[in-house]
Amino acid sequence: MRWLISWTAVAVFVTAGAGCSDSGGPTTRRIVLLTNGDSPYWDACRQGLKAAEAELKLGDAGLKGVMDVNSRAEQGQIDMLRQYGSQPDVVAVGISAYHADNAAVADEMRKLQAKGVKVLAVDNDVDRAKFRDARFAFVGTDNLHAGRELGVAIKNLRPDGGAFVSFVGSPGAQNALDRVHGVAAGAGPGFKKIDNMGDQFDPSRARDNVRNAITNHPDVNVLVGLYSYNGPAIVDVVQQLDRRTDFTIVTFDAEPTAIKNMADGYLDCMIVQNPYMIGYDSVRLMKAMVLDDQQTIREMFPDKGKDPDGDIYGTGLKIVVPDEGSPLKREMFDATTEFLTLSQFKAWLAKYNLRGS
Repeated sequence: MRWLISWTAVAVFVTAGAGCSDSGGPTTRRIVLLTNGDSPYWDACRQGLKAAEAELKLGDAGLKGVMDVNSRAEQGQIDMLRQYGSQPDVVAVGISAYHADNAAVADEMRKLQAKGVKVLAVDNDVDRAKFRDARFAFVGTDNLHAGRELGVAIKNLRPDGGAFVSFVGSPGAQNALDRVHGVAAGAGPGFKKIDNMGDQFDPSRARDNVRNAITNHPDVNVLVGLYSYNGPAIVDVVQQLDRRTDFTIVTFDAEPTAIKNMADGYLDCMIVQNPYMIGYDSVRLMKAMVLDDQQTIREMFPDKGKDPDGDIYGTGLKIVVPDEGSPLKREMFDATTEFLTLSQFKAWLAKYNLRGS
């Protein structure tokens, strides 16, 4: 009888301890969003992640959403993916690939999947032709389409044509490749693409690239920012040179500085992604994958397995123009692209308590 009581006590202790952390509480499993750099762009994405964490009640499922900022280029992402593989509380990872065709990053993504970790590409996809199997799906912007819409804006802002230089953090990233190709297609044969200059996310180099482009290419009349900080970098240099009237300036995204730049008359157009919803929908999908919520997965990807691009979830686009004087009109753009004046866009930001997008 004494032995029976002892073994019963042990069984109760083991059962009570299952699923507990070292501190005695239940283990919280992490859903991680890993960035490809450090920019105010990610602030809105983080807010979307936190909103999803609260509204979708991740805590009730023992889950927590976190954002890890990678500031060490491709090797930083490789190292962090390896760390996740050794951390049993990490159950899902959404990665914004620094470079689309980095086989080492894709290998680490596959290793995580082999360990049962759910893996997405978020904001910036891997090379789909080579590494599609390294992630379940992509959540973010159709960057080729976004580039075309910005190219359409350029064509209508400067109908006599010209030449453009684009500026970007990582020229080899899939989103950069898609955007610059899209800009050229949307602008059409009346515009010559001179260069696509990379800065590796260095703000000083970003400004130097603009200065060098203006100096070395006297025929350039359109300056295109492909990453969120590139627009403000272009404006900084153009202001310093006092040459605003010489250039049409357009950019991806709407950092707080870019919003002020447009209000001050230094930006002609912004093509704005929705990083808030990228963060929100990435968490929504990763939660569904972890909990095997097939209904939510089917709602988000009704054509997955039927269509070659059925594993892509788009989060929408906005064209933003100054409040007055813009030649750009709603009818110039795709029906799926929202068209907003700066004041209307600011109202949208306020609705979600955002400073930028």
